[in-house]
Amino acid sequence: MQYKPILIVSGEPNSIFFEIFFKTLKKKKFKSSLVLIGSIKLLKLQMKELKYNIKINQISTNSLTNLKFDNKLINVIDVEYNCSKPFDKISNKSKDYIENCFKIAFKIINQGTTDKLISGPISKKSFLNKKYLGLTEYIAEKFNTQKKAMLIYNKKLSVCPLTTHLPLKKVVKEITKINIYEKTSLINNFYKKYVGYKPRIAILGLNPHCESVDKFNEDEKIIKPAVKYLKKLKYNILGPFSADTIFLKENRKKFDVIIGMYHDQVLTPIKTLFEYDAINITLGLPFLRVSPDHGPNEKMLGKNISNPISLIKAITFLDKKID
Repeated sequence: MQYKPILIVSGEPNSIFFEIFFKTLKKKKFKSSLVLIGSIKLLKLQMKELKYNIKINQISTNSLTNLKFDNKLINVIDVEYNCSKPFDKISNKSKDYIENCFKIAFKIINQGTTDKLISGPISKKSFLNKKYLGLTEYIAEKFNTQKKAMLIYNKKLSVCPLTTHLPLKKVVKEITKINIYEKTSLINNFYKKYVGYKPRIAILGLNPHCESVDKFNEDEKIIKPAVKYLKKLKYNILGPFSADTIFLKENRKKFDVIIGMYHDQVLTPIKTLFEYDAINITLGLPFLRVSPDHGPNEKMLGKNISNPISLIKAITFLDKKID
């Protein structure tokens, strides 16, 4: 069993990704080969602007399986991108470029070269153009994956929103027993296979204090019966819990994963607790897809002050012998 290469799609060209990638290579060495998919021209422009000096090894997708990589270099599969300066405003100009980067990565994965993928941040507005809720859904569709989940992972505590980047007015329709069963199963299987143990899972209610003045209470009619059913199947799950107290220190230490009903219900507290020390993992795919848990951060372009810890954690998580 060998260390398979880690593919890294650089994502939005006008983001902090190359900056944190340079910092990552300076801070840590990895056993797996890192193969960056992106524009060499842009890479060199940003490297010069940010005053880094790391040698580039350009490689071809046709011979990827036969090459030995040197982690003292940046191994790059070049993707054409028309740019004249290191940083610019995010626009629709980058859409085809990002799409081409993903196409190359998916081709390499499909040919069996590796099952490890890291994706850099993208702008949902310019790249996804309201066609997908997020990259989780975009990548899942490319591999015909129906059951999927977004896990924000930290070894102390992880969270999973039952719904991802969905407007709040649409959340209620997605609160179903089937959705809860699927997310719980994906989380349980992931932890047993890649983390090494059966997770303790808490599930949150939808309404404040799990109560509702409406005749139909989702917490009583949907969430509580779903938890009861999953407990019968021997899942280590409890709930529903009120979201306003579950993240208190004495409460959260009882669990490995907290499932919330909507995005900000669980992502706001997890980012408050761990800031950049977490990674975004897509569950349900036929390979491991991980991304740093932050966006392009356009306001910090070129300032060279961005924190690389989330990318370091992402690569470290994949930097192991995975079947």
